[in-house]
Amino acid sequence: MTPPLLRRVAALQRVGRPDRRLMARSAALPRTRADTALTMITRSADKALLWWVVAGLLAARGGASRRAALRGIGSVAFASLSASFVAKELLPRRRPAATAVPHHRRLARRPESSSFPSGHAASAAAFITGTFQESPAAGLALLPLGATVAYSRVHTGVHWPTDVGAGAALGIAASFATRHWWPVHDDRPGRTAHRADAPLMVDGEDMLAVVNPASGDPADDPTAEVRFAWPKADLLYPTPEHDLRSQITAEIARRTDHGHPVRALGVAGGDGTVAAVASVAADTGLPLALIPAGTLNHFARDVGVRSMPDADVATEHGSAVGIDLGEVSVHGPSGAHRRWFVNTAGLGGYPEMVRLREKIEQRHPKWPSAVLATVRVLRRAKPFPVRLNGKQALVWLVFVGNGTYAPKGFWPNRRPALDTGLLDVRYLRADVPYSRARFVLSAVTKTLHASHVYRQRDLPALDVELLDGHRRLATDGEIGPLGRQFRFRSRPSALTIYRR
Repeated sequence: MTPPLLRRVAALQRVGRPDRRLMARSAALPRTRADTALTMITRSADKALLWWVVAGLLAARGGASRRAALRGIGSVAFASLSASFVAKELLPRRRPAATAVPHHRRLARRPESSSFPSGHAASAAAFITGTFQESPAAGLALLPLGATVAYSRVHTGVHWPTDVGAGAALGIAASFATRHWWPVHDDRPGRTAHRADAPLMVDGEDMLAVVNPASGDPADDPTAEVRFAWPKADLLYPTPEHDLRSQITAEIARRTDHGHPVRALGVAGGDGTVAAVASVAADTGLPLALIPAGTLNHFARDVGVRSMPDADVATEHGSAVGIDLGEVSVHGPSGAHRRWFVNTAGLGGYPEMVRLREKIEQRHPKWPSAVLATVRVLRRAKPFPVRLNGKQALVWLVFVGNGTYAPKGFWPNRRPALDTGLLDVRYLRADVPYSRARFVLSAVTKTLHASHVYRQRDLPALDVELLDGHRRLATDGEIGPLGRQFRFRSRPSALTIYRR
């Protein structure tokens, strides 16, 4: 007797009456200009070229469209591998005869691989499903194009209808499978239960706004947006030869001496600029208004300020909340220093890893970029001995996040809450055999929670003592002073920020 599984495989390889009937109906359609268009579309989708072009157009828009493009291409890669190197090899099936469709529809070069499943349909479904997960509007807009690509394979006589259906199902499944390594971006702002009192800033009167034209696209100066939102604000531009924090502090003191005290600080720039202005706001107790004008704008995204209109409405209504900040005290050869951080701080290879990942992400999907950046940095890294809250360890790197990040894997990307009073502490042990290889394997298989190499804790404070000399601390993408002892703390509601 033939085993049930083999019988099912054999059934998939056979071409049934429904396939032949549907193919005949397609072949009987009258000749129109659509025949030429369908032939061009099916050729354009060879090797997923069409989806690479669409991804490039989406990525140029930035934001959710860029994330949609990256997930779409990542889904296509997974679906193509599954279709071409797995399904086609396990389930070989003959293609329709060339005579199944009229001569004017036939392709000059007919594919010779297995007919089942359709790789074109798999790629189309994977790209659109991936796009839809990050940007539903873009996914729905592309749905007719995907359906046209899928049908074109039947129209040109190179696939049976069930090949297309199976390919589409495979593409959808492949796209959803990417979520195992690469969670869908959550656009919801971080929660906070701390309401804060902040003055109404009508037209930005009595506001000092820091504008950094060098943040983000150099050709896109945010000055015009700041002037539109806060026409009465005084603008301050960073100068490379001076420390930005000192510039802001000096300007606040000057205005106070002249009887025109600053009632709020504003900032238009990227995360590094925002971090500098936020540190002054926390020290002085002034509320902060921000316009995201950088490349990534992690902090603005978590806070829930997406654009200039968000900031404008919040300041006009005096709508503000209190959020936590991270604080680190550094003791080193040049004395004691104190720094605030709005996003992250790190020792060892983590700052370089994040920088490299974001650079690779401009051309490739997120989770492969993360793995590649990790491998490159860890290959060059050297472990260093530390005491973490009094416990000695040998580590490759230490990461400290302001607040509890999600997901709990090694690549945190958002903060569900901004008022936890906790730090997100993560480090990679180096005292375990083959620790780097084991970490990469755990990251790829998403089993970090069970790894003996990777550690993650949510703590209100962390003391780090280096046992092999001094190292520089990185906070919010900026390199800080040399230190040997570092005291990290969460400072609840240390910053008042305008948001709707």
